[in-house]
Amino acid sequence: MASIGNLRKMSAFIEEDKVQYILRLFSSEKEVLCEIDMNAAIGKTITLTFSGKINCVSCGVLTKKSFGQGFCYSCFSNAPEASPCILKPELCRAHLGEGRDIVWEEENHNQPHFVYLAVSDVVKVGITRATQVPTRWIDQGAAYAIRLAEVPNRYTAGVLEVALKEQFTDRTNWRKMLQNEVDLEIDLVDTKWEMEELLPNDLSDYFSEDDEIVYLNYPVLSFPNKVKSLSFDKVSTISGKLLGIKGQYLLLDGDRVLNLRKHNGYGVTVEVE
Repeated sequence: MASIGNLRKMSAFIEEDKVQYILRLFSSEKEVLCEIDMNAAIGKTITLTFSGKINCVSCGVLTKKSFGQGFCYSCFSNAPEASPCILKPELCRAHLGEGRDIVWEEENHNQPHFVYLAVSDVVKVGITRATQVPTRWIDQGAAYAIRLAEVPNRYTAGVLEVALKEQFTDRTNWRKMLQNEVDLEIDLVDTKWEMEELLPNDLSDYFSEDDEIVYLNYPVLSFPNKVKSLSFDKVSTISGKLLGIKGQYLLLDGDRVLNLRKHNGYGVTVEVE
């Protein structure tokens, strides 16, 4: 049976020591139209057909081009979900009562955040709202991760992240991540405590003593040898055997991968056989 609606990034959670994925398709009014158990689709043929229409994930208006993973140009320029501090949290002004939408900023950015270390191919530093652990780690395809610091807001998390960027990258090499090129010998606990001495004095009080390492087991039958990226901007129908899911990528036969998050707001028909 075909499922029709607008794409969003898959929701993900851990159950029975494995990452579970649910794909929800939405109406232009942001109502959930259907849910697809993506783990149950692994090993089967999946076909996604692009309707040619893109709805802004913020306001729902039809847009010819998607900006910043799903926004029309107006919302990309004005919506709080597309603020510059999304990519550069050190620019956040929520703790000062400022921002594109004060209520949204208070609910999302003026909240406790974690600074963390994660291994996808090498060690990277990142931040996330406390309520988004382990979702954020799953979305970036991390193999394992650890909390480094807990801070009161997004701005402080960004300042701390910047202080550590000389030691770690804040970017994921998505090709190596998808090929599962992971150095499992990296000791995140030792690496974390080595960083304690590098923190500025005014940030050291936020250092976390929680040394739990979260390991993430993705539902994958086989990883691609060479990554071939697919896009609905180039073809309207993408079909193949679903070999696995990692991060927000579908891994298809023929070493092909589809980043669903990149296509937020795209109208599609999904069929699983």
